[in-house]
Amino acid sequence: MSREFTTVGVIGLGTMGAGIVEVFARNGIDVIAVDASDEAVERGRSFLTKSTGRALERGKIDQAAYDALHGHVTYASALESLAPCQLVVEAVPEHLDLKKEIFAQLDKIVADDAVLATNTSSLPVTEIAASTSNPKRVVGMHFFNPAPVQQFVEVIRTVITADDVFEDVKALAQRIDKKPVIVGDKAGFIANALLFGYLNHAVAMFESRYATREDIDAAMKLGCGYPMGPLALLDLIGLDTAYEILDTMYKQGRDRLHAPSPIIKQMVSAGLKGRKTGRGFYTYAGAGSPEIVADGHTPGEGAPEGVIVREVSSVGVVGSGTMATGIIEVFARAGRSVTFVARTEERVAGVLAAIEKSQARAVEKGRATREEADALLARLHPSTSRADLAEVDLVVEAIAEDLDLKQELFRDLDRICKPGAILATTTSSLPIIDCAKVTSRPEDVVGMHFFNPAQVMKLVEVVHTVSTSEDVVATVQSLCRELGKHPVTCGDRSGFIVNALLFPYLNDAVKMLSANYATADDIDTAMKTGCGLPMGPFELLDVVGLDVSLAIERELYIEFREPGYAPAPLLEHLVTAGYLGRKTGRGFRTYA
Repeated sequence: MSREFTTVGVIGLGTMGAGIVEVFARNGIDVIAVDASDEAVERGRSFLTKSTGRALERGKIDQAAYDALHGHVTYASALESLAPCQLVVEAVPEHLDLKKEIFAQLDKIVADDAVLATNTSSLPVTEIAASTSNPKRVVGMHFFNPAPVQQFVEVIRTVITADDVFEDVKALAQRIDKKPVIVGDKAGFIANALLFGYLNHAVAMFESRYATREDIDAAMKLGCGYPMGPLALLDLIGLDTAYEILDTMYKQGRDRLHAPSPIIKQMVSAGLKGRKTGRGFYTYAGAGSPEIVADGHTPGEGAPEGVIVREVSSVGVVGSGTMATGIIEVFARAGRSVTFVARTEERVAGVLAAIEKSQARAVEKGRATREEADALLARLHPSTSRADLAEVDLVVEAIAEDLDLKQELFRDLDRICKPGAILATTTSSLPIIDCAKVTSRPEDVVGMHFFNPAQVMKLVEVVHTVSTSEDVVATVQSLCRELGKHPVTCGDRSGFIVNALLFPYLNDAVKMLSANYATADDIDTAMKTGCGLPMGPFELLDVVGLDVSLAIERELYIEFREPGYAPAPLLEHLVTAGYLGRKTGRGFRTYA
């Protein structure tokens, strides 16, 4: 018979432990909540009172539910109080020796058929289980923070976990309205193994001063729809916790990408552990406060002192694809006169038709008046001749991702455009300096990487080469803000910010699938429900296109020469087979 979990214990009443207590109590299960001292117990009680109090104030629970929830919880400071529990969940800090000591004691306190679970996010569950006399009853039950909100739970099964223990814990997770995913005992499990490699890469990007903390975080929030930027997320998790997780993952897997960036250890040693100490990558209003306050690293607004921004009243756009069309509309909407050049009259007509259709929808939905739409269309000046770009202040190139084609265009623009005109490329992967070097004005060449659809996405990566002048960068940053966009600035290297952080993570997901550690569905579920991402990695790969993804990953590998960036063989095989994602009807999944 399956176990009837009526009384459970939770050890460790920090933010996570208190959240786990709330989850069980909210579902009518009696909970014995234990911490090491009376002071720690009272702190845990205050966490629970504050969390449930907010729910009561916001009408998510009524007074009767509030009283019933707290009625299910008993507090204690002695492990012996856990004797009646059918399940005990350990949620103490990520220190292996501490967890092993607790499990060895629990082994002598609870009944022989009680289940012992650890909430570890990275430590080996098998090693924790080995500290007991009956390792078959030990399982991982990894909740995500905040536990009352996050639906995802990783249930970790070791090679010695008994089948009935594993099934009973899985059933319990479903009973408390969680979405359990079953995984083996591997460092980081699913979510952290993928998440922390990405976070560590973001830290390395910041540490090398490639981009500011604000720009790195804004890039991932606006470019990928992530709920938090990586550095702000690390501050929330705690840099000491992040270091322990990365260090454990590195020691188990020896993947250099999981070796904690040196700055993490330095910050932890200095007491800069994130929100909980009031300072981490950002500075906060106080210990535990979510409010970010300005500090010595907060960038100023506007152009640097002594830099004069150039005037941009007229712009040119070369290209007629989806991206070019979106960029043309964005500039025209912001009141700029736009000369756009396409190769044929048919392509010119196609661009105009697309923008007219877009404006008709805007009027229909009340986002613009008919007069505004007509004025926007009047600012468009179509052409099939590049010579018509002679007097514009800025030209944005949005043609195919082919270096030879782009270089031919930049040579021509260099000849045609007036002195002082800025030449910008929307490339997402090619070296901008290779476009700049074929001109006589490399100081005027810059990257202006819009995201698709350009009319909607607020992010623009402003990419400077070693030759780009300061006033050009400042001008493009200012222009982006006038367009209603959010510019982030970085140097000219493969992937810029977004793709350099996104695609190694996607590649790691493919490697995890190839190793048969988890299914594509489970990995997608883990990252969506556990980390709050808008799409799972395999959903996203199929949308982007496996051929496009492979090309970007190859560029990153060639640029950085990092073995961990080498494209997963499975991705290469799918592309070779013609399975490119949604556009071909088959990728990691098959579509109707």
